[in-house]
Amino acid sequence: MTEQKIIAVVGATGQQGGGLARAILDDPAGRFALRAITRRADSEAAQALAARGAEVVTADLDDEESLVKALQGAYGAYFVSAFWEYNDVEREQKQARAMAAAAQSAGLRHVIWSTLPDTRLHLRLDDDRVPTLNGRYKVPHFDGKAEADAFFVDAGVPVTFLSTTFYFESFLDFFRPVRDDDGVLALHLPMGDRKLPAIAAEDIGRTAFGVFERGPELVGRTISISGENLSGEEYAAAFTKELGQDVAYRPISIEALRAQGFPGVDDLANMFFYYAEYESVFAGARDPEAVRELNPRLQDFATWLAAHHDAFKGL
Repeated sequence: MTEQKIIAVVGATGQQGGGLARAILDDPAGRFALRAITRRADSEAAQALAARGAEVVTADLDDEESLVKALQGAYGAYFVSAFWEYNDVEREQKQARAMAAAAQSAGLRHVIWSTLPDTRLHLRLDDDRVPTLNGRYKVPHFDGKAEADAFFVDAGVPVTFLSTTFYFESFLDFFRPVRDDDGVLALHLPMGDRKLPAIAAEDIGRTAFGVFERGPELVGRTISISGENLSGEEYAAAFTKELGQDVAYRPISIEALRAQGFPGVDDLANMFFYYAEYESVFAGARDPEAVRELNPRLQDFATWLAAHHDAFKGL
């Protein structure tokens, strides 16, 4: 029997990494072995993976030496950052540099870096339609990851870039349909009539599994993913059908989103401006049918919504 290739998964107890961890463990062919990298090996989620046969290893993205140790003997690794835990591009990039250096030191043969496009290729810093943030970014949580792509290339790491997008799960909380003052159940997105590509978090990991299945032929490639590219009207129509009650789409302005004032809102407001203004660039790069070739179980929005029907009870 051929020895299983070890895939080390950063964030194996989180959304993206968790999807990949489960895909590895659920694979009937058993082509890979899971090494779950986590900060808390004693957590319930980590122990659940261990009970299914995963090797659980403790490492910290802020500690390069711990990453080097965690990657020893692995074939490949999935790297993802947790920008919204700390909302700091400098820290995110320091972690990305550590992951790249550790991958090079460990001699990994295939790495996936979960990334996003550089909005400044289209939304220039001198474009005053939206503010420049931190002196050098338009959408920090996009642009910082895009800059970090070079860290893996410069380190000589065989890397595939997995360019992600908005999560369907965002409809569970931040963009959940609400009943407006006039009694109408409505979905509010700052997208006008443009399409918003989105994906189930689980499917990011499942697609990463497909990338590892393909192997070296995808090294150096950028794989831009989504589960479906829908307009606000189309998302609302899906809610209407699934919930059995009318859900209206009532777009809000970027300014209305920005005025909510919570931490990171300027980053998110600029992101939605980029999504809408550069729809042909962002949505245009994302073809769910192409993604389905890597992930045959890819969920469209209606499928995801049906699986989460109970989460929307009481609306």
